[in-house]
Parts: sequence; C-alpha cells; structure tokens
Amino acid sequence: VQLQASGGGLVQAGDSLKVSCVTSGRILSSWTVGWFRQAPGKDREFVACIRWSSSSTYYADSVKGRFTISRDARNTVGLQMNSLKPEDTAVYYCAAGPAFDSVARSYKYWGQGTQVTVSS
Repeated sequence: VQLQASGGGLVQAGDSLKVSCVTSGRILSSWTVGWFRQAPGKDREFVACIRWSSSSTYYADSVKGRFTISRDARNTVGLQMNSLKPEDTAVYYCAAGPAFDSVARSYKYWGQGTQVTVSS
C-alpha cells in the first residue's frame, strides 16, 4: 500500500483548503485511512479518520465542525479544511491501518507529508 498526499499551501486565517491522499495497492475494506499533522517542535497529532467500507468518520475535537474527511468511490481520501486558524499550520500526513482510532502507531502505512501554512 502506498499513499500520496498533496494539496497543501499557504492561506490566510479564515480561508479554506483541501488536501488529498491518493492510495494505491489494496486497502482492505475493514481498514481506516487517517490524517495526522505535525507542527514544528510538537508531537504528531490525530486530525480525522474514515473507515474504508462504511465511511464512518472520527474527528479530533480541535477540528470538529471545521474539517470534513471523505473518500471517493475509487482511491482518494480528502480532507476539506474550513475556517483555518494559524494553529492549524503543520505538515499533514495520511496513513492507513486496520484500527479505527486516533493512535498513530495503529496505522501501518504512511504517506509523505504536505505542508499547510495559515497566516494570521
């Protein structure tokens, strides 16, 4: 399984941005694709995840109501980010694994990151 994240950029506070994760290889229907982020000097933190088969979703409290995770019918998981704040600035990573949870070590495969910068 390989994952390719893209779509990051520089935006202003209050703007919207969508990052995407294209998966290749076999994502088992029971698996989950998640987004994590890591800001400079901080630990990697969970953002959101979606179960591949049911499209059930789970969000971190910090992004609930502002971010939406979704998947298309083929192999792409998107993260729509609205009302962005400077504290959302981070490298965003997508990952895939068997567990539907927020724990990074539960995810077996990781993509490279995409930088999201929100200016105030």
